[in-house]
This record gives sequence, structure tokens and C-alpha cells, in this order.
Amino acid sequence: MELTANEIRRAVRAALAEDLGRGDVTTLATVPATAKSIARMNAREPMAVAGLEFAICAFRQLSSNIQIKALACDGQRVEAGQTLLEISGYSRAILSAERVALNFIQRLSGVATATAQFADRVKNTGAKILDTRKTTPGWRRFEKYAVWCGGGKNHRIGLFDMVLIKDNHLVAVRHEKPNAIAAAVARARKKYPKLKVEVEADTLEQVAQAAAAGADIILLDNMPPAQLRRAVKIVNRRAQTEASGGVNLKTISAIAKTGVNFISVGAITHSARAVDIGLDFVNR
Repeated sequence: MELTANEIRRAVRAALAEDLGRGDVTTLATVPATAKSIARMNAREPMAVAGLEFAICAFRQLSSNIQIKALACDGQRVEAGQTLLEISGYSRAILSAERVALNFIQRLSGVATATAQFADRVKNTGAKILDTRKTTPGWRRFEKYAVWCGGGKNHRIGLFDMVLIKDNHLVAVRHEKPNAIAAAVARARKKYPKLKVEVEADTLEQVAQAAAAGADIILLDNMPPAQLRRAVKIVNRRAQTEASGGVNLKTISAIAKTGVNFISVGAITHSARAVDIGLDFVNR
């Protein structure tokens, strides 16, 4: 996923407006308008980087003359102590943009780092890590971008770009013939012929029904590894398979070895920890 310069600018402007309000009173009171400084944004722990353009935009919003040297790039794995950005220019601009810049890059690098940890556990298995819609409201595209930076794949962006028939949809059409899954898939194909259709299956019977109905993807919900292996065998490549539920760093290797194509992990967005990044002025 790629983000546009305009959407980054809009998000940064809103964040700066929220933080600055009537003005950074501490900086305005203590730092002369003519003062200049050099600052370095440093990783304080190992991480996968995401969100550098947000940080750069925050500083440049407050000073068009600020100089910024990027010493890392989004998607890069860095160790503790790595300098990500070197910023030089008016001290007031650097100080007033500092927290907004850090908020963006700490949060997004946290998502990228969490994704990278899961992606590392499934290497050489053929399974790919997917994100979900369990994202911070208003930040979905940013967090999904961070997932991509961490080595994951983006699932649907919203309710509009893929049909995903879940358990509650099936309950709503439970009396349809020959079965709820077949009826729901047929209706989805007719209504949205260009979209992929995914079906959530809680049982092996539903797996067989979804494969027979011609689903593109079958979501294997909360199945233990033994059941996942049986489900993959039932599908027999008629559809792609996605495991979901009960996924964590302890369980993901066993899940990946069952032969599923994808593993969706809500935790990489809804529970990712902001990583430790600092901005320090350089004494020269």
C-alpha cells in the first residue's frame, strides 16, 4: 500500500493543530526566534521503520527552511542507536513539531515491528501475514501501510473492496436452500461479479460447502492446527485458505505449517506497542 503526499499532509496538519492550539507557550517564552539547532531522531530499540514521511512533514510544516537528512527508510530493520533523521534549522520549529513527529513514527513503526515479528515466524512456510479491520479509527490506511512496511500483506481496506461472508451473515440467511453458504455466495457473485468472495467457516462441513460454492477464499475461524490441516485437505486448492483466531507469536509457527495460505492477525494493529524513538538536540 502506498500513501499519498496529500493524505500525509492532512493528517499532520490536523495533529499539529491539535497539539499547538494557540501556540507552543513554553518554546515561545524560552527560545529566541533566531536560535538554530541540530537534532537527531534515534531508534532506542531494534525495530522495523514506518512513518518517516509523517515526521519529515511535521517539521517542514513549521519551517520551510528546515534541513532534514533521512538516514533510514520505511521498511528497513534497524538496531538500537540507529539515527533515523537528522534535522537542522530553527529551534522553535524543531521543538514544536517534535511530539507530533514522534507520535506518528513511534506508532507506525510499532505496527511495522509487530508485523515483522510475525512475518519472521512464518518464513519458508508459504503462509503470508494479513492485517484486519481492527485499526485505530481514522488511521486505517496509515496502519495498513505500516503492516506492509513490516512485511505483511493488506487484506480488505474496508467493507467495500471484498465480499466477506461471516457467521452473522450466514445466520441471517440460515433458512436458504441448498444451504446458507451456497445462497450467500451466489447472491454475492450476482451483485458484485468483480469482487473476490470470502466465506468464514467454523466447521469442516462449512469448509466443504464454501469450497463447493466457489468461494475465492475460505476463512478458517478458530480452528486448532489438526483441524486446519483437515480443512486445507478438504479445500484441495479449490480456494485459498486463511487462518484466523488464537494467533500469537507462540502459536503462529504451528498454524503456518498446516498449509494455509494466509494468517490474519488483528494484534499487529489493535495491540501494537509504540516503539521507543527519541529526538535529541546535539550540543555543538
